[in-house]
Amino acid sequence: MKFHQGPCSSYLVVESPCCKRNQTPVSGMLSSILGSSSSLRGPLRMRLNFRLWIRACILVVASSTIFTFMVLLPCRSINNLDVRDVQIPSQVLPEQQHTANVLSNSNVEYDSSVRKKPRPNDLKKHLEIDKDSHTQHLEDLLANIEQRPPLVRYKEIECLINDDYSIVGRREGSEVYLPFSFVGKYFEVEGSIASYDGYERFEWHHSIARIHKPVPYKHNGPFMSFAHYSVENRDRVKYFSGTEGVPISTQWDSQGYFYPIQIAQFGLSHYSKNLTETAPHILVVDDGENRSKWTQEDSSSSTNIVYDSVRHTNVIEFKSPAGKPSYGHGVSVSINERSLPVLSFDLLMFRNSTITVVMQTEESGIVNLHYTSHIEECTHRGSNVFYGIGPTFKWRTITRDLITDLRKGMNYKEKQPKTKRKSRTTKILKIYLQGRGRIDNLTLSSSNHMNQFYDAADWLVRHQDNNGGWPIMVNRVVDSDMEELKANWYSAMAQGQAISTLVRAYEKTKESRYLSSAMKGIKLYQVPSTEGGVQARFMDKYQWYEEYPTNPSSFVLNGFIYSLIGLYDLKSSASQENGREAAHLFQEGIKSLKALLPMFDTGSGSIYDLRHITLGKAPNLARWDYHATHITQLQLIASIDPDPIFQRTLDRWIGYIKGKRAKHN
Repeated sequence: MKFHQGPCSSYLVVESPCCKRNQTPVSGMLSSILGSSSSLRGPLRMRLNFRLWIRACILVVASSTIFTFMVLLPCRSINNLDVRDVQIPSQVLPEQQHTANVLSNSNVEYDSSVRKKPRPNDLKKHLEIDKDSHTQHLEDLLANIEQRPPLVRYKEIECLINDDYSIVGRREGSEVYLPFSFVGKYFEVEGSIASYDGYERFEWHHSIARIHKPVPYKHNGPFMSFAHYSVENRDRVKYFSGTEGVPISTQWDSQGYFYPIQIAQFGLSHYSKNLTETAPHILVVDDGENRSKWTQEDSSSSTNIVYDSVRHTNVIEFKSPAGKPSYGHGVSVSINERSLPVLSFDLLMFRNSTITVVMQTEESGIVNLHYTSHIEECTHRGSNVFYGIGPTFKWRTITRDLITDLRKGMNYKEKQPKTKRKSRTTKILKIYLQGRGRIDNLTLSSSNHMNQFYDAADWLVRHQDNNGGWPIMVNRVVDSDMEELKANWYSAMAQGQAISTLVRAYEKTKESRYLSSAMKGIKLYQVPSTEGGVQARFMDKYQWYEEYPTNPSSFVLNGFIYSLIGLYDLKSSASQENGREAAHLFQEGIKSLKALLPMFDTGSGSIYDLRHITLGKAPNLARWDYHATHITQLQLIASIDPDPIFQRTLDRWIGYIKGKRAKHN
């Protein structure tokens, strides 16, 4: 046994002088021992042989024990072996020597950015292990090292992207890694580090667009996946009109306007939520039967229970001096409620009257929401937000989402606030009545979807023009190579979604005004887009209903399908005679969709419109959220039309969201 001092570390060498090329240390030892008695004869030789065999066995056991302690003991524990402690000598020891290297890390210079693992084949070569004589311990040692994950040296490397620009990557052996901040933008994929179940993992999504499980479509059921929509939380909703109860949009005009598509979507989302959510929690503040809840804030204010001849029931009549809304005036009722943000009441109110809701918020402390008899829309002064709901000389039901009114009125910038968070951080303290009027069915609830749905449906009935349409009252430039759409243009998507809203209102109430309005809405489907309608023709053959009636035509896919759904809803709800024209327009549209649908397929996604054909320019690829809309629409169409082209296209387009692509040649 010798001790060697290497250039980088110390190691032990166990040598057996009797080892020859074809002998192991133990076999050589036995040969020398037994060979020393070969010249003896007779009983003496037998006694010597017996004694020598005993000595040989003892030596074998002793040498194996010494070998184990000298080689394996310095390795500490096999299970705790760290390859950073292992370094292979630069030169191989002579093959006549049987060696085992036990390495010390005391003299090793280790780069913290490098975790270098010796290759198992190199260990075998340097240890010169003869499998016929090696103990099972060393076999286990090698197996343990082979099973450990590789620890590889890395370094920064310049990555030249398409000969245009460079970024810094990382090279580990033959692999090169790029930052996901670059990969995500370059390939339009999403990814983030997530921690759950006690582990950290990186989650990669080709698209974050959600595809909801399809259900068989019915004209009086939920509308597509609109139960998951929240129109109130959209940044493009400026606020909700006090006089109309529907959203004011800033999409294409920052001043705000009534956008029929957004109003219809608001109604359809609440209709769908009413069918899919659990029943709301409701707190009845006053139903016209309990005057004792109200407190007089001054001696000149009062409340009384009176019988209303129009409603044929008792109501609360309130009186107080008219004037500027303020504390200490009128009548009030204490609430102290956090989880019921939707206020609803029936109101008969005259001029210079106000209903004030006092709220406590984390963002702004005490804030007062004033619903006044004026016609001005939303204004904000200090801690006071004013919504003009107008004088109501006849009974009217008013429903307000207080959290939405508060956030929009105070111009909060937070995006997509969650209902649970809103409920925890905002408290409704009091409700004041000032001026003169009558009130009934005053409630707070977790939701009131049907009232909000009827706000949208009633707006559509009131604002339909003589052409049967709901005009878009802003200018719109779809493409720089297309003529600008001047304010007062019509959209087939607006017509279709409005019809879907009105059909559902009719199915719920059986009021003919809703169905009559829906039937008038199909008139513009028959008018060419060049003449102020919404109908275009592709190659003078296929009938198409334009979301944007541009010149030249744009052939937007999602708007067209929404227009078809409206026609389907109407033909399904109306009588055969009244729905005949809607059925004809629907069949013509479905025929066009079957013929043109392949033109919207890129092999890895879908296309928003066909301007690449009508304008001869690059395709307008659909964003992933629009692609998800296309999928949801095709799910609906496939449930009402069994043509295999819809299901085949649907299967491909769902695959694209997972990163699948069409085969190449």
